[in-house]
Amino acid sequence: MDIVYLSELKVETTIGVSDWERKTRQFVLIDLDMGTDSRAAGKSDNIADALDYRNVTKRIREEVESGQFHLIEALAEHLAHMLLTEFSLPWLRLKLTKPGAIRGTRYVGIIIERGNKSEV
Repeated sequence: MDIVYLSELKVETTIGVSDWERKTRQFVLIDLDMGTDSRAAGKSDNIADALDYRNVTKRIREEVESGQFHLIEALAEHLAHMLLTEFSLPWLRLKLTKPGAIRGTRYVGIIIERGNKSEV
């Protein structure tokens, strides 16, 4: 299996359970590993044969910026389902980080894996 990844994609959204979080948009950071088979793209040097990370990034931005979530778990599940479905991914690992969510911490977040890593 090959892995195409994005690191620290910064996207603004409404996320959180407290009143101030519902009124103030915040940034989340997204790290994403996507399982793929890149051999065809490696041979052809053609974007049509590749997992187009520009389109993946565009869709993530659209979903996160337009969404309103209480929990980072809900946002992570939403993104994972969308990515697995729309980009026909067999597997992904998604790390969602919420900077400054808890006083005294730099980050809090969640890491989820969905799909089957052995399918590629």
